[in-house]
Amino acid sequence: MLVFGDETRNYFLVIGQAVDDVRLAQNMAQVNDVILSPNCWQLCDRSMIEIERIPDQRAVKVNFLKPPPSFNFDEFFTKCMAFMDYYPSGDHKNLLRLACMLESDPELELSLQKYVMESILKQIDDKQLRGYLSELRPVTVMFVNLMFKDQDKAEVIGSAIQDACVHINSVLRVFQGQINKVFMFDKGCSFLCVFGFPGEKAPDEITHALESAVDIFDFCSQVHKIRTVSIGVTSGIVFCGIVGHSVRHEYTVIGQKVNIAARMMMYYPGIVTCDSVTYNGSNLPAYFFKELPKKVMKGVADSGPVYQCLGLNEKVMFGMAYLICNRNERYPLLGREEEIKYFMCTMKKFLMSNCSQVLMYEGISGYGKSQILVEIEYLAQGENHRTIAIVLTKISFNQNFYTIQILMANVLGLDTCKHYKERQTNLQNKVKSLLDEKFHCLLNDIFHVQFPISREVSKMSTMRKQKQLEALFMKILEQTVKEQRIIFIIDEGQFIDSASWTFMEKLIRSVPIFIIMSLSPFVNTPCAAASAIMKNRNTTYVTLGPVQPKDILNKVCLDLSVKGIPKELDTYLAEGSCGIPFYCEELLKNLDHHRVLVFQAMESEEKTNVTWNNLFKNFAKPTEDLKTFTFSLEEENEEVCNLASGVRLKNLSPPASLKEISLVQLDSMSLSHQMLVRCAAIIGLTFTTELLFEILPCWDMKMMINALATLVESNIFDCFQNGKELRMALEKNAASFEVNYRSLSLKPLIEGMDHGEEEQLRELESEVIQCHIIRFCSPVMQKTAYELWLKDQKKAMHLKCACFLEENAHRCEPCRSGDFVPFHHFAVDIRLNTLDLDTIRKMAKSHGFRTEEEITFSRIETSKKSEIFSENLSSEEIREKILSFFDNIITKMKMSEDNVIPLESCQCEEILEIVIMPLAHHFLALEENNKALYYFLELVSAYLVLGDNYMAYLYLNEGERLLKILKKDKSWSKTFEWATFFTLKGQVCFNMGQMVLAKKMLRKALKFLNRIFPYNLISLFLQTRVEKNRHFHYVNQNQQAQESSPPGKKRLAQLYQQTTCFSLLWQIYSLNFFFHYKYYCHLAALMQVNTALETQDDFQIIKAYLDYSLYQHLAGYQDVWFKYEVMAMKQIFNLPLKREGVEIMTYVADRLGYIKLLMGQLDLAIDLGSRAHKMWSLLRNPNKHYLVLCWLCKSLFLKNRYKQLIQVLGWLWDLSVAEDHIFSRAFFYFICLDIMLYSGFVYRPFEECLQFIHQNEDNRLLKFQSGMLLGLYSCIAIWYARLQEWNSFHVFSNRAKNLVSRRTPTALYCISISRYMEGQVLYLQKQIEEQSENAQDAGVDLLKNLENLVAQNTTGPVFYPRLYHLMAYVCILMGEGQNCDLFLNTALQFCETQGNVLEKCWLNMSKEWWYSNSELTGDQWLQTLLNLPSWEKVVSGKVNIQDIQKNKFLMRVNILDNPF
Repeated sequence: MLVFGDETRNYFLVIGQAVDDVRLAQNMAQVNDVILSPNCWQLCDRSMIEIERIPDQRAVKVNFLKPPPSFNFDEFFTKCMAFMDYYPSGDHKNLLRLACMLESDPELELSLQKYVMESILKQIDDKQLRGYLSELRPVTVMFVNLMFKDQDKAEVIGSAIQDACVHINSVLRVFQGQINKVFMFDKGCSFLCVFGFPGEKAPDEITHALESAVDIFDFCSQVHKIRTVSIGVTSGIVFCGIVGHSVRHEYTVIGQKVNIAARMMMYYPGIVTCDSVTYNGSNLPAYFFKELPKKVMKGVADSGPVYQCLGLNEKVMFGMAYLICNRNERYPLLGREEEIKYFMCTMKKFLMSNCSQVLMYEGISGYGKSQILVEIEYLAQGENHRTIAIVLTKISFNQNFYTIQILMANVLGLDTCKHYKERQTNLQNKVKSLLDEKFHCLLNDIFHVQFPISREVSKMSTMRKQKQLEALFMKILEQTVKEQRIIFIIDEGQFIDSASWTFMEKLIRSVPIFIIMSLSPFVNTPCAAASAIMKNRNTTYVTLGPVQPKDILNKVCLDLSVKGIPKELDTYLAEGSCGIPFYCEELLKNLDHHRVLVFQAMESEEKTNVTWNNLFKNFAKPTEDLKTFTFSLEEENEEVCNLASGVRLKNLSPPASLKEISLVQLDSMSLSHQMLVRCAAIIGLTFTTELLFEILPCWDMKMMINALATLVESNIFDCFQNGKELRMALEKNAASFEVNYRSLSLKPLIEGMDHGEEEQLRELESEVIQCHIIRFCSPVMQKTAYELWLKDQKKAMHLKCACFLEENAHRCEPCRSGDFVPFHHFAVDIRLNTLDLDTIRKMAKSHGFRTEEEITFSRIETSKKSEIFSENLSSEEIREKILSFFDNIITKMKMSEDNVIPLESCQCEEILEIVIMPLAHHFLALEENNKALYYFLELVSAYLVLGDNYMAYLYLNEGERLLKILKKDKSWSKTFEWATFFTLKGQVCFNMGQMVLAKKMLRKALKFLNRIFPYNLISLFLQTRVEKNRHFHYVNQNQQAQESSPPGKKRLAQLYQQTTCFSLLWQIYSLNFFFHYKYYCHLAALMQVNTALETQDDFQIIKAYLDYSLYQHLAGYQDVWFKYEVMAMKQIFNLPLKREGVEIMTYVADRLGYIKLLMGQLDLAIDLGSRAHKMWSLLRNPNKHYLVLCWLCKSLFLKNRYKQLIQVLGWLWDLSVAEDHIFSRAFFYFICLDIMLYSGFVYRPFEECLQFIHQNEDNRLLKFQSGMLLGLYSCIAIWYARLQEWNSFHVFSNRAKNLVSRRTPTALYCISISRYMEGQVLYLQKQIEEQSENAQDAGVDLLKNLENLVAQNTTGPVFYPRLYHLMAYVCILMGEGQNCDLFLNTALQFCETQGNVLEKCWLNMSKEWWYSNSELTGDQWLQTLLNLPSWEKVVSGKVNIQDIQKNKFLMRVNILDNPF
């Protein structure tokens, strides 16, 4: 046995003939072979073994055993087990390692610790659990093989191994590598060295491994007892962990990359070799390597290219140090406008003054520093100044005076010389007047020339030579700047050597020069000269921030030469890259490598046949800023990038280059912090401190908070108090900023700096305690840390997370903690944790179940209050009673001490992001598909509540994938999940205005719910008869129904889904013009009411009554709609004043206000809306509150109640800011545009409204919602049409046109479509004015479309005045004066009935204008716009409120023969 090593590590080797024999036998063995060495075969009982001779070998191969008939196995086994007597018995019988019984001996322990790797000792000292020591991680493996001249003599090879081991250890220690094991391999000794063990990952690992390999090779080759040195280096993913039995194991690396390194070492003897991954990952110049011929290596299928590493000495190659990035005029510098401004300002100072300027850009690798310098080099070019741009490498730092050497070579024009004689001639001409000829030889080494060496120079010391050179260079530069200004541009400035820093520091004090450099943050403290330059008063030091998400999108579209990418890909790249261009490029390369990206021609939205798969053609497109830059593709071959079918971007592993960066950062942390990050990675990108604490092994809260604070400070995590803060942080990246090191250095040093840092950490800890939401700063870090876990470890951790999250997987407390899909838990039992009685009661209460006492109380209340509406009351008296009832409720809500008013606003969105979504992914990781499906459906339902149709669509596709898998499992049968799936699908299609698809999905859902909706007229009329009888029974037997027990929980889940389906179906059928569809519409509305009555749930019944009332309203049945409104009111009068009851009352006020607006009862709509606003604000439900404010704004707008309108708009704006609510902000700007277009004053300027649209038109909440963007685009189109700026009009009109097909029966769509039609009418006027050929046909089509809108059931009467106004204008343009008069009068009648002051005023002006003979100037609207007063002038009294009503657009009449 050989023992060797140094003062820190020891190793041992077992050598000898037996070891050599078994190695030789091993080389002869194939798979499943047993080979006996000659000595082993000699010692065996040959009669019991059948062998096969191996040609030319003394070793033999065993075929099988042949025990004799007399063989006694028990006797044989007893003999074999005789050695067990050596081990203890009794209480210690399970101990197989006698060393465990030894008493503690610190001296012996210290001695034995030398045989254990340092990284493992650290983890043991840090009390890391053994189960967490193993992981999969990328490392660099280096095998070193030493072949000796005299292999047989242990005393000879022992000293050689000792010398080699000491040197290898010293080299590896510098670069954080370690010797994992040493063993005799074939005819030599092999060292398995590893770079990148857990906790030991370092930047430039591969480069360091190659540098170490070359150093070790050079040293060992000089040891005279060593004949041959062979080294193989590979990089890749390996298993790092514990291998062996629980009582005898070791920590090592296993994997294909380990095998390849070992084989390369043996098959390419006498050189340093590496694989292609190492070659590419080193980022070293190609001249450091040489590709070798491929060899077939045992056990390696395909190793890929193999390279010989020739050495790592930097060559001075003049002319090769320029910036290698070429500026592309068709590829702009994206997102770096502010950084270029810093250059322009500094450049201006430099040109105007006679002093030096230094501009330094600091940013981590990948921030695009080189691209900034390339752009600066282009911008800096001019007649009176010269730019010299160079790039440094890692090796440059170790080359003394290298940076100045390259800069001066460029100044002297040596970079273009092809031969040393040419350089020598140039130098003589340049320096002859500045330097004596005998000193020319000083330039030999630095410029690679061959001047004769003089006696004076040969006697000079190195220091004196350096000073002479520096003085010469200073003179040359002084002379050069007199002729032209010099700008030095240096990329990778952190690699400037200290001698060059010193020279530059003197230079900027002596010579007016402009130095621009980019650099990564210094790893160590910079030298004194570098610090002095940074602190110089003329230095501008800019710390680069990441680029913004919109710039990442622009970059991707330019890189791929496409006009758009999927929104999913845009989000993946924006989040994954963290705004770092290099990260974005690597992610794109990785996607391309995995064939994820598919390129296809851009399809016209009009021509596309809508299916579920293309329902959301969500392509993110470049911003307007890129319009000046053309794409490489021809216009007719415009392409978009799409994702390959079935691709899930979240499941893709990050590229190796980015994982390397993350691992370096991870391993720089303490072991406990690494454990925290790894555990957090299991939870997901975003997590809560409560869940993290739950899964951390053996941690206390104080320890976790301290670790989190440190990691937040290190930019591993961000912390947020709530979901709103998180969403706002994700929208925008941090910007670049200037650091003034001079000011920082002038500040007095604070005594007790350590104390100050501790105080700062304590403040951060308190901040972390307040912020319960934590998020990884980089998704790549999360994914990298996640992939370190082994499969079984991942499953155990996912299960822990799922068990913890399941308890909170429901709506928030203000929303009464129910399921997002009503009664979902009762219909589908998938819970991991068993439910206790209290939990069941709480869930039942959240869904509206009541105790016997509550039911009894409700019945008593019913008998008391049911007579509140007597038959003799008039409609006005009923109205007053209703309003006074709501006023009374508001008063009681304010005075209530019970839990009627929630203590906080709705938190459902936060629960969605930090509970439901992670839970679905945890179950996916656990391969519990039925549970994952359950939470995906919950997720979809939650997103629909929040109005996010796109995310609902994405997760429905996830659910569909799981349903297809579960369908194959015959043991799984959940018709309710299928029904829920199709119901949610129908809701998404409905919200997107795709009614044919929606109807198909809803019918499928009803089929799964055993409630088939009729397909033909016969079954339609039969079903209608049945439902009418049911309805008569429910309404007339109401008291008996209340006394009967409510349906079971599973039945209620089905009934809730049915009411949803019927509610959507009647609205879908109401959009169709076919005569018989009105019967389907009526049946669906009736079935909704009957199903709601069957539930015996107050909210469902009231909602169904109000829906049925609206249906009857729109159908024109006066008596019926009034009856059901009264029935709904009677129902809420019977409710107790509890949280649920108050929410139902608020919903009724809200819904009635909306219905009254649609029907044109504006005064009542305002009264009800203002009360609903007060109630929702008290209930703190922003998702409901904003809608009330929107419709209240609309009612006040039509009534010309400007002061109240502006007040409500202020509330809407405050709500949008407080809740970061994009829809309420969009409606705010919609009303602002309406005010300018129709009310005659300005509340927010047009430019602000337009900017909002440009910034948010790609927002998924607006983009995939029916009506809002249509309205905004149409308003802008009207604006430009009135100004007769037709190019701009067409841009926005075409965008609006693409959204017209999303037809939904909502007030918002009706408002928006009327605006769109107004734009088309104005364009018709232009066509008639220009006497366009198709003007007549366009006018007829337009009039027909307007008539259809009026005739459509879903268009409420409130929109009739505007539509009739437009129809009158089309008629007068077409010369149909009689119809024009008819439509004008009809519109005026509606205005009079509804109290629509806004439209009435405009109609009267139009009527007066059209009947007059006055002529309208072309710029009339422009003049009106210039004189539009602001609201501040109106409210201050400077402008009369009556005067602003005259600021209306007068529609031009171009008919020569005026019929009037």
